Amino acid sequence: MSKFNKWQHFSTSIFTQMTKKSVAANAVNLAQGFPDFDGPEVIKEAAVEAIRLGKNQYAPSHGIPELRALLAQRRLEKTEINYCKDDETTVFSGATEAIFCAFQAFFGPKDEIIALAPFYDSYPAAAFGAGAKLVDVALTPGDWRLNTAAMEKAVTAQTKGLIINSPHNPTGRVFDDDELAFLSAFAIKHDLTVITDEVYEELVFSPCKHRSLSTVKGMRERTYVISSTSKTFSFTGWKIGYGFGPKAMTDAIRTVHQFSVFCSATPLQYGMVAALHLADDYYQTFRKEYEGRRNKLAQILKKHGFTFELSEGTYFITANYSKIRDVDDLTFADWLIETAGVATIPISAFYQDKEKALTELRYVRFGFCKGVETLEQADKNFEKI
Repeated sequence: MSKFNKWQHFSTSIFTQMTKKSVAANAVNLAQGFPDFDGPEVIKEAAVEAIRLGKNQYAPSHGIPELRALLAQRRLEKTEINYCKDDETTVFSGATEAIFCAFQAFFGPKDEIIALAPFYDSYPAAAFGAGAKLVDVALTPGDWRLNTAAMEKAVTAQTKGLIINSPHNPTGRVFDDDELAFLSAFAIKHDLTVITDEVYEELVFSPCKHRSLSTVKGMRERTYVISSTSKTFSFTGWKIGYGFGPKAMTDAIRTVHQFSVFCSATPLQYGMVAALHLADDYYQTFRKEYEGRRNKLAQILKKHGFTFELSEGTYFITANYSKIRDVDDLTFADWLIETAGVATIPISAFYQDKEKALTELRYVRFGFCKGVETLEQADKNFEKI
């Protein structure tokens, strides 16, 4: 056995695997969640200008002051919660880094953290890095709502935390007020530290509205909010994430950030300063265009035999394929690439108990963060199935 084996049970990310297969098959990649287009030119120009002006050295570890001030101001406008730009607002190298730092800062060996499955695949790795245990409680397949009885049953003496993702990847759910009321009461009842993953907060489709769990009475002081500029401004490769939390939580997470990444790319932070100066009509157009892409993909999937709940937020549709083939989702995803030339993500990748998910579930995730031409090509390719 190799001595370099601590992380051997974490294989290459399913997103990397499916993208690699997609490239090899020259398939339409609706798997990995990144746009095949760039965001506004003004953002790129601001980053380029920062490079030209010599803003190329280390930024303050917790982010340049201009960006933190704008992030805190945007948060106040949206939620009416005032986070101090100096002591409660932090810039990270993407939301994934922030999640990892949060787990290391807030939890330790033998602690248990409840997560709602399916969930982003970095959560178990972040818990493992802290020596903690992620305890998954499955959302109800199909409508993807909370299973409140299962959540209560999952609580033990070691339960210390709860991680919530809404708008939810991969299902597209936006948790409603009743679910948020339960989650807040649950966290308070069991004295849990809460992490909220809100990277798709700006991408919610009417009539749904995103409400952060941190805004519910009694939750601000126990909640660390994580989000990102990547999804909102279509620069996923820039990895400019951010977090908000009370000073005690912020101090703890900044320590981990300082001794890992230390700081995020300086000129790219200046690019996001320009992004946060965009007028409100940017966000309105952003949502309208994505709603059009969602509806386009929904039409295509329905036409070719998939069934699904229409996404309320994010840029994903999780679809049931059982009317097309009755095989496990990994087999189906590979078959879809080989037969139709369309890449997707098997839903079992978002569960810890992958064998159970493979046996019981028949869902795959499609991304509609693509140009209309890409979606139309997927439509043509689907004719082969």
